[in-house]
Amino acid sequence: MAKNYFVVEKKPFLSVLSAMQPICTKRTTLDATTTILFNVDRKELVLKGTDLEISLQTSQEPKEIVMENAQSFLLAGRRLFDIVKELDDTITFYVEDNQVRLQSGSVDLALHIKDAQEFPPFPERIENLMQIDAKFLLELLNKVAFIIPQNHANQSLNGLYWEVDENGMKMTATDGHCLVQVTSDKYSLKEAKSWLLPRRAILELKKILENAQDAVVFVGTCDGQLVVSGTSFNFFTKLLVNKFPEYQSVLERKSFMPARIDRTQFVRTLRRSACLLSGQFLATDFTFKPNALHVSIQNKDVGKLQEAIALDAFKGNEISLRFYAPYLLNGMNAFSDDKVTLHLHSSAKPIMFDVKKDDYSLLYLVMPVAASHG
Repeated sequence: MAKNYFVVEKKPFLSVLSAMQPICTKRTTLDATTTILFNVDRKELVLKGTDLEISLQTSQEPKEIVMENAQSFLLAGRRLFDIVKELDDTITFYVEDNQVRLQSGSVDLALHIKDAQEFPPFPERIENLMQIDAKFLLELLNKVAFIIPQNHANQSLNGLYWEVDENGMKMTATDGHCLVQVTSDKYSLKEAKSWLLPRRAILELKKILENAQDAVVFVGTCDGQLVVSGTSFNFFTKLLVNKFPEYQSVLERKSFMPARIDRTQFVRTLRRSACLLSGQFLATDFTFKPNALHVSIQNKDVGKLQEAIALDAFKGNEISLRFYAPYLLNGMNAFSDDKVTLHLHSSAKPIMFDVKKDDYSLLYLVMPVAASHG
């Protein structure tokens, strides 16, 4: 009787196992979510992992494959990952009755397998909605993901709001103090769609896109989940059921006055201001004048700072606002231009920064701090 076996190269196989780790190591109500489902036939090897919130399916053609019949089984995801890290470049998997034998160089070890029937139901029947450049999608996610809270009391803030309609698409995130939005008319849908994606799903999707070789990916839906697919992977995520806050009114810019500032100088000033916080939530004073921005902060336990930065194209009256410096600093990391355009109204209104690129526009908003905060 011929043996059932397949041969994989360590590096690409380990890369897949690595992508599965955040999924198979998350605690859930089912023990089987700590395992990876192997489906192998005469042509390909398909691996699946799920933690009931996000799921990942990958497919690859092994270096060699000999299968009399298709085989499905479960292996402990973390254990397999730790073992494969310590093996040589080529690994042969022999599928036997109740175990899988791994041979690599002089190593010959066996792992017990579990019945594939224990694995929870996996999403099927993907409906693709649009095709998008993979690097462009990653760039947009990087512009907004940094602000998504991890465990905000308002559950609707713990995700990224992705909207697509006939005019284009936009991604919005807020932590209640700041808001970031990226918009693009490069991709659109005739029928408007919107999804609220959990923070964790965004972070894992970014990792997958960073390592994927795909030039384009497909965005679709499946059983109420959002799916991003490449040639060798399908990434599924459940959506947050909470309603994202109505944000359009806060973006209204009527009577706001523009100005421009050197981003590098502004960032350095913000960093110096943050150094005086010493873990305290203290506001920094920002006074905008026709030719200069004056920045000052005083911490009675540490010291004080006063600086002035050149301000271009500001034609309004003097405006004084108070901000928590790290909020401004976080947003500046999303911009790359030497000069940043900002918009001001009054001490009670937010400050907005924006930039327009060929394929997208980026906006970052920060609410001022009330006088009682420091």
